[in-house]
Amino acid sequence: MTRCRLCGSAALESVVDLGATPPCESFLAADQLDLPEPAYPLHLRVCTDCWLAQIPPLITPEDTFKEYAYFSSYSTSWVEHARTFVADAVERVGLGPDSFVVEVASNDGYLLKHVVDRGIRCLGIEPSVNVGAAARDAGVPTLTEFLSPETGAAVRAEHGPANLVVANNVYAHIPDVVGFTQGLRALVADDGWVSIEVQHLLTLIEENQYDTVYHEHFQYYTVASAIRALASGGLALVDVELLPTHGGSIRLLARPAEVAGEPSRRVADVLDREKAAGLQELSGYTEFSARVAKVRRDLLKFLIEAAERGESVVGYGAPGKGNTLLNHCGIRPDLLAYTVDRNPYKHGRFTPGTRIPILAPEQIAADKPDYVLVLPWNLRTELVEQLSFVHEWGGRLVFPIPELSIVEDAAVKEIAT
Repeated sequence: MTRCRLCGSAALESVVDLGATPPCESFLAADQLDLPEPAYPLHLRVCTDCWLAQIPPLITPEDTFKEYAYFSSYSTSWVEHARTFVADAVERVGLGPDSFVVEVASNDGYLLKHVVDRGIRCLGIEPSVNVGAAARDAGVPTLTEFLSPETGAAVRAEHGPANLVVANNVYAHIPDVVGFTQGLRALVADDGWVSIEVQHLLTLIEENQYDTVYHEHFQYYTVASAIRALASGGLALVDVELLPTHGGSIRLLARPAEVAGEPSRRVADVLDREKAAGLQELSGYTEFSARVAKVRRDLLKFLIEAAERGESVVGYGAPGKGNTLLNHCGIRPDLLAYTVDRNPYKHGRFTPGTRIPILAPEQIAADKPDYVLVLPWNLRTELVEQLSFVHEWGGRLVFPIPELSIVEDAAVKEIAT
């Protein structure tokens, strides 16, 4: 990478180098285990001119999203998050029977099904053939396409401008951030709203969330860098909300620049927090790599010592972030016998790079392991409750991020290292 994809600057500084890993959603079938597996560098840098953190675009969205392993509806808390968002958006934007809502990267219809239930006209734009088909089966109109300025203009010409455009957990997933933002502007009405949810670089840095760095995530936003990205497509930020989702996200509420007006006080408050954390100077990034190394050492120490004691450790979940963690730490089936996932698509497959088997969740109760390593740590509250049965045989839950911790019943014991 020699140039920032947002501002074109050559002033890129290293934040953390995670080595080379396979794409995090390229789960392997059994008949692929003896075949070569491509791996790509995973090196996060930050532009010191516009402060957009980014990795090189070594894979394309077409490589990843035509056939996709992630189905949003398998997360109970995420579906509830979407339901609440729709209810709030109806009030905020004044949506009614004559309104039109578009969601970009609409996945399996997890959000728009709530719009359909309210009798509001909507359309999902989803590039993955398999999850888009699931959305249509659920009654959510869905176009199988990537968003570009041309796609946005075509949808607007056919369906009319959208009163609300939603882009949840996709603004990091596209290397052409300028073209994608122009596509959002093409979709939205001249007096409409755009709502974007994306992980906040502030919490990523502060909470050691380095496993959310993977090849699908081309860039990582502060509010300051998001303002510049939105402006590249003719949008202006009017409000921001801090969300707990994905370990700490920002909801960016934008409008066409011509009607946006002055941003809310919350925008200034978050910008002040980012500045205080040093995220508009290199000092805010310099210690991150050392803290990432400690997460790795602590997790490996725990797993090795458990193996030496003859204790069994299995995983829960097979999320993309888990594959960054497993590959960076070099964890293989000798230390993690298998992991389980609620998504049947992944059953019988193996994690990329580390080749750990993925089984159905029922396997945990059948085997009664000593420890369950929870890979989707961002769903901690949901999963501590969902996996409470593990304590029935004296098993314990382990969370690797932001620091290694073990859940023993209702208490949390921090591992000393």
